[in-house]
Amino acid sequence: QVQLVESGGGLVEFGGSLRLSCAASESISGIIVMSWYRQAPGKQREFVAYVSALGDTDYAISAKGRFTITKDFAKNTVYLQMNSLKPEDTAVYYCQGIVSGTSEVLWGQGTQVTVSS
Repeated sequence: QVQLVESGGGLVEFGGSLRLSCAASESISGIIVMSWYRQAPGKQREFVAYVSALGDTDYAISAKGRFTITKDFAKNTVYLQMNSLKPEDTAVYYCQGIVSGTSEVLWGQGTQVTVSS
């Protein structure tokens, strides 16, 4: 089974930037959609962005214009570049993958992002 491991979280000031990485243990060519979700304390997990196998992307309204999702097949990695960060972006960010054929849903362990005001 493919394992997903996130990294790149941390503490950043208001207006700062971070780049999150989601590294897969195997080729991501068999994963039809890779997404980022986040969960703030006391809130439900919410969608942030996705990239399809064909490279189509979509973003939550809160992320549009500030976040960019990309993927690197050679490195089996998906990235989330986050700019102009706000305190309300503070959350644990999770990587999700949906496997082609089985539609199995994979999750990483999450990485904490904290934005100070």
